[in-house]
This record gives sequence, C-alpha cells and structure tokens, in this order.
Amino acid sequence: MGKITFYEDRAFQGDCPNLQPYFSSCNSVRVDSGCWMLYDRPNYQGYQYFLRRGDYPDHHGCMGLSDAVRSCRLIPQV
Repeated sequence: MGKITFYEDRAFQGDCPNLQPYFSSCNSVRVDSGCWMLYDRPNYQGYQYFLRRGDYPDHHGCMGLSDAVRSCRLIPQV
C-alpha cells in the first residue's frame, strides 16, 4: 500500500485531513511509498504527473506549469 501526503502550503505546511476542498491549492507533496499519478482535472483526466518516493516542496518542481491537483491514484506494482 502506498502513502502520499498533500500540503496546502509550500515546504510541507498546511496539512489537512480532508483534502477534497483543498485539492486546487496543493503546493507541496510528500510520497512516503509507492508510485503515484496525479492529474490536474477530476476523475483522472487532464495532464498527468508521475511521482515516486520523495519530497516535492514546491508544486512547480513536480507539476510543471499547472498549479492544481484534482485527482490522484496509486500505480499498482506488478
């Protein structure tokens, strides 16, 4: 099972247990385990961003020009 944590603010600040209202303001991500695909549109649509284990303290470093994360999913390991 993978673990990913989204933060509202840069540098891993603004942790919130209910992510849905804050998906559009995700500014940093920490991937503790697993590989994840993030999308800039709901329902796994739009631009895709592949993240593996690591810290992503600023959304521009891992998501290019897009500033929104609207959905994500764990990529199953085969």
